[in-house]
Amino acid sequence: MTEDPTGRPGAGRTRRRGAALEEAILRAAAEELTEAGYAGLTMDGVAARAGTNKNAIYRRWPNRLSLGIAAYRRLTTTVSPPDTGDLRGDVLEWLRRANRHWSSPLGVILRELLSAAGGTSELLAQLQERSGDAAAAPWLTILERAVARGEAAPEALHPRVATVAIVLLRNEFVVRGVPTVSDDVLVEIVDEVYLPLVRRRAGRDDPAARDPGPADAPRPEPDPRIGAREE
Repeated sequence: MTEDPTGRPGAGRTRRRGAALEEAILRAAAEELTEAGYAGLTMDGVAARAGTNKNAIYRRWPNRLSLGIAAYRRLTTTVSPPDTGDLRGDVLEWLRRANRHWSSPLGVILRELLSAAGGTSELLAQLQERSGDAAAAPWLTILERAVARGEAAPEALHPRVATVAIVLLRNEFVVRGVPTVSDDVLVEIVDEVYLPLVRRRAGRDDPAARDPGPADAPRPEPDPRIGAREE
């Protein structure tokens, strides 16, 4: 039997179940997403393309957004962070790759999904099919290498610190709505925000630039008149 879009069983081959049916739905959703974007993704369209019914889709994905996220994950691939041998070079190259992705047709789909879900961190975790900490994983890898090279101290290994650069880049697309980010802005994010933050977190900033604390404050000269004995 086969499944037709109305849910009536037909003849010709064995009805798909489990992983086979899920694969057919995801493949159809990815094709719909690529052709029409998230705005054009419909449960009816996916069901017709997959040769199944909407009930089969809703049993696996409760709404259009969750199906869109699953289809987007299918279209993306996992890549390893760069290893240029230098913290600045690694961060800048990783930002440039992210910028190219966000500027691509697939990046447009990603921005549509983010807009539909409000750009929450939970959505980012779902898009990566991992836990919330996974978004920081490649950035922590970059920082760990920098620590091993002596460019940063272990105190810099914090997820919020590690992901500052990518959050700022994402804001350029999601908040400001730009179609792409210039390389000058990427360099500014790295040189004016990311590296100073990492170095300050690691305690590697110039001691002369710090505000003098109690231990650094000069001691007042003793008054020679105090404790002097009259002759």
